Amino acid sequence: MKHPGRGIPYGYDSLAEASGCGRGLIEKLATGKQKTADVLDATALVRALGVAILVLFAPKASPELDETSPEEPPTKKE
Repeated sequence: MKHPGRGIPYGYDSLAEASGCGRGLIEKLATGKQKTADVLDATALVRALGVAILVLFAPKASPELDETSPEEPPTKKE
């Protein structure tokens, strides 16, 4: 990982030290095993990385259908 503003390489341990978050949390977020973080941890991570929170936790561009989604997408009524 690189700090986007400075190009400083970060590993799990150095980012954990810089942010105050646990290494395990950082590893799970980086590998996708965990999708969310506590607001305080998320804030600490983005401050250490120098990015906006949406850079790390941006919603998907296209939502996936789930059990509560209609079978067909809504259409424009004429």
